[in-house]
Amino acid sequence: MTENAFEAITGRDDSRLLFLCDHASNALPRGGLGLDPALLSTHIAYDIGAAAATRALAKAYGAPALLGVWSRLLIDLNRGADDPTIVMKLSDGSIIPGNILGDACADAAEVARRIKTFHAPYHAAIDAVLDRMGPDATVISMHSFTPTWKGRARPWEVGVLYDRDTRLSAPLMARLREAGFTIGDNEPYTGALEGDTLYQHGTLRGLPHVLIEIRQDLIASDDTAQAFALRLKLILDLALDDMHRQT
Repeated sequence: MTENAFEAITGRDDSRLLFLCDHASNALPRGGLGLDPALLSTHIAYDIGAAAATRALAKAYGAPALLGVWSRLLIDLNRGADDPTIVMKLSDGSIIPGNILGDACADAAEVARRIKTFHAPYHAAIDAVLDRMGPDATVISMHSFTPTWKGRARPWEVGVLYDRDTRLSAPLMARLREAGFTIGDNEPYTGALEGDTLYQHGTLRGLPHVLIEIRQDLIASDDTAQAFALRLKLILDLALDDMHRQT
């Protein structure tokens, strides 16, 4: 296994929850892909607060977690290996110099190298954990989103994303609304993206799954992220119980 392709948190042997954080880190190789260093602290490089929330939830549940250790600007772990956006040359108006060769994106050989070095080991690790857990596993992917986009405020505090399987997403949305949150139902993005992490490890395996998007201003510091995660755990407990009663 390639070292430093991802961070692995070991949970209890009997855990049937797996937490994932595709965009946990803003780290880049030496040279930083030629990017202005100031941009590494922004959302284009990683999902602000998502890693801290993921670690807090994994600890609270005694569950395993896998987190990316490189910026999505190097390679996006939440994309299929054949997705043309797996290596972005432009993100929210910022050019990524290290992903561009002349007028073209990083060439096929470089993309293939990044997939082999960073993307494939991460997804292989997810497969290995889920193989060990068996058919009772549940996949929970953690992300965060910006409070505004293209000048417009986003009204949601938490987004719940899903594909065709609503076993967990439906009760989770209900419980979040009950707790007073403003919820995005497959907002601010859709969870029905063929080839993404949920599709590969949830939909294709027939496992219950959900992607939880948290607005970044609610989890911007480690302290607020951990506090939010513990509040979310109480809600997630209820949603998981609802899901199990329905099956």
